[in-house]
Amino acid sequence: MSNTDTILINGLEFYAYHGASDQEQQVGHRYLVDVSLEIDAFPAGISDKLSETVNYSKVAKRIVQIGVGEQFRLLEALAHKISTELFLEFPLIEGMRLRVQKMCPPMNVIAHSVGVEIFRRRGAAITSKSEG
Repeated sequence: MSNTDTILINGLEFYAYHGASDQEQQVGHRYLVDVSLEIDAFPAGISDKLSETVNYSKVAKRIVQIGVGEQFRLLEALAHKISTELFLEFPLIEGMRLRVQKMCPPMNVIAHSVGVEIFRRRGAAITSKSEG
């Protein structure tokens, strides 16, 4: 039986070109990402070795690479891509909660942000529909 512990990355920001409209895809917006990674931190707690856990610096860098390197119409698609890639690249991640927010979205009301929060478990996220 494994332990369930959490690595947190909060307030990760980048500027990217996602959005349902063509104008949003050209102008761009600030995005804010929070992620909670479920892992078994017991081995790293005993050994004090980075190789026994998930390197949150590498995870953060990868999230930004995906966020700025590709374009999506929907935040749901961006979040799905990030979660799928993290599971593929970091085998110690067992599950995650990922929140992606678009700051100051272009709407006819004033909102600080809009976003999507997804929950994924290893296996279900990777074996779902293939990436397009």
